[in-house]
Amino acid sequence: MVPSSIAVRELPLFPLPDVVLFPERPLPLHIFEFRYRIMTNTILDSDRRFGVLMFDPAKGQNASVGCCAEIVNFQRLPDDRMRIMTKGKQRFRVLEYVREKPYRVGLVEWLEDTPPVGELQPLADDVAKLLNDVVRLSAKLTDQKIELPDDLPRLPCELSFWVASNLHGVAAEQQALLEMQDTGERLQREAEILGTTRSHLAARTALKDALS
Repeated sequence: MVPSSIAVRELPLFPLPDVVLFPERPLPLHIFEFRYRIMTNTILDSDRRFGVLMFDPAKGQNASVGCCAEIVNFQRLPDDRMRIMTKGKQRFRVLEYVREKPYRVGLVEWLEDTPPVGELQPLADDVAKLLNDVVRLSAKLTDQKIELPDDLPRLPCELSFWVASNLHGVAAEQQALLEMQDTGERLQREAEILGTTRSHLAARTALKDALS
């Protein structure tokens, strides 16, 4: 049954192992499989958009929630391979798969965060401070120059997606953050993750100082 919502459309889908795309975040891709070369050439002739879904190798299945990617530039390589740079747009939920060949196409509905009940900026500022602490401690521990970008988002929703996209090696956690439709809940979870990381880094840094 097709939902009677104008926010529903068919979207080509591109599953990627342990990769979670977030709104406004970049994702470079090397397109080499024949079916995805067909997909890319097709969407370049339309709106340049397709859906990225996290494929879980352990479970052998795609996530049901993903993020739409828009091709912002591309380079054709030999053998019709392509390098493309994409940018995350709206999140979506797959309602059903409508075609499997030559590439998978799904009927999707767009997802947005629910309007916040209270003021989220103080929580976002706390998350940004935790992030700064983690970066500072990481730089000290590794004796490397690590800095946050000058254009780090400040608004709660945008910041929550930026932080989630920069968590590494935790695809399942990233997927859970992508699926949340409450900005405050997402920021709170990120505060917990960053707080734990800061504690571990502070302990390791103190040990390093004591031994040096």
